Amino acid sequence: MGIYLNPGGKRFQIARNSEIYVDKSGMIAALNRVVDTEDRFVCISRPRRFGKSMAVGMIGAYYDRTVDARALFEGLEIAEDPSFDTYRGQFDVLRINMQDFLSPAKSIEDMIAGLTKKLGMDLKRAYPETDFFDETRLTDILENVYADTGRSFIILIDEWDCIFREYKEAAEAQRQYLDFLRNLLKDKEYIALAYMTGILPIKKYGTHSALNMFTEYSMEDAGEFAPYVGFSDAETQTLCEHSGMDFAECRAWYDGYYMPEAGHLYNPKSVVEAMRRKKYGSYWIRTETFEALKIYIDMNFDGLRDTIIRLMGGERASVNTQTFQNDMTSLASVDDVLTLLVHLGYLTYDEGTKEVRIPNAEILGEFVTATKRGEQWSIVQKALEESDKLLEAILAGDEEKVAEGIERAHMETSHIKYNDENALSCTLSLALYTARKHYNVLRELPTGKGFADLAFLPRPMHGVRPAILVELKWDESAETAIRQIHEKKYVAALEGFAGEVILVGVSYDKKTRKHTCRIEKAML
Repeated sequence: MGIYLNPGGKRFQIARNSEIYVDKSGMIAALNRVVDTEDRFVCISRPRRFGKSMAVGMIGAYYDRTVDARALFEGLEIAEDPSFDTYRGQFDVLRINMQDFLSPAKSIEDMIAGLTKKLGMDLKRAYPETDFFDETRLTDILENVYADTGRSFIILIDEWDCIFREYKEAAEAQRQYLDFLRNLLKDKEYIALAYMTGILPIKKYGTHSALNMFTEYSMEDAGEFAPYVGFSDAETQTLCEHSGMDFAECRAWYDGYYMPEAGHLYNPKSVVEAMRRKKYGSYWIRTETFEALKIYIDMNFDGLRDTIIRLMGGERASVNTQTFQNDMTSLASVDDVLTLLVHLGYLTYDEGTKEVRIPNAEILGEFVTATKRGEQWSIVQKALEESDKLLEAILAGDEEKVAEGIERAHMETSHIKYNDENALSCTLSLALYTARKHYNVLRELPTGKGFADLAFLPRPMHGVRPAILVELKWDESAETAIRQIHEKKYVAALEGFAGEVILVGVSYDKKTRKHTCRIEKAML
């Protein structure tokens, strides 16, 4: 067992020993299907603290020929797969965390030289009888070992993209690094599987597609690896039951990364921390300063600020992800910024509609924090400051104060195109931001006879509160909005809720530029 060559199964054993462990070993079956095939190059990108390094340790432990994988994986999903015995413990594994070599290096040449020397030492120690023609080239060392032994390698690269995140402007060094990886990996018979993981997808350089042999799976399209992005509904519910935590509250905090191949996905870091600490809070965002988000939403692109405000108001935004160059500096449009935020985990992407949205309450809170400074976000700050007052007016049934509060929110966000009910809904949703402390907010609640524009459903952990249904009208009366709530039986859509329901009708007259409000109460 070496440091980099066949490092053993200790890291994965530690993960299994943990109080909270969720079995994601099924992804090994997907990798087994591409071992020793033309598709043996796999790159998976995920946001920070989404289990990337844990997966690398698990994969290495399975393939490592020095590990008793049968014992280590006993009782896990992969142990029941037909391919389990085919590849377990059959390979030399090289596990490389690129950050370990980048941090102490003075240049990209220094980094590559240090990596080659340290991996070469492990290989020479394991194969002392092999003659190495050129010990300064890692490719030559691996080819010599393969020629002498016939053993192919599983190469696992973690933090593959660290140079693009830490040396954002060093274009030439980045090219050298990509060329090194291409020479190490492409068309090499000694590779049975190459698995890379990081935050960013593989860097695009026009015609310079250095690593075009890789199949990529990202937060835009995770494909068959989608179930391993985060925790599923079932996995999260099981954790809540075992920990005595409320599942509905967990969903409000951490759900939101929906993918068609996997359904609802939860932020794994946050869920684990919440279960361990026995309370819900913002855990994932504590692993990085809010400045990381603020840098990008403050960029001077036409329409970016308006888009961010609409997203904070619960809307979705269309995005073209194709222009993104897969780095953190070549940002030339709103689309590029939004796509980067998808890969960083601040937005979630709907592959079907090509839209992004803010996934959950935890991330929305980070956007609020990031917009608390700077004159350009004063409109958001003012709307949030008035939020508690508007909710209090609704609960008190004060129609005049509600209309006045929405009027002020409209004035603050009037630079947004304000010409339909969707814009009105965004304004009201943002104006009622603090209601999210106590309510789950749904846009277009399905009722069977249409959609209620906004529904505020009480979260059980926050005491007994009335539900709130809001219907919005453009150039029609607030009375018409209330009548529609009754005629389309919106209240009946609140299945499972018992208690008071506040019905709110809001109208905007574009000629007078005035809002009106009507409020009624009902019981379920």
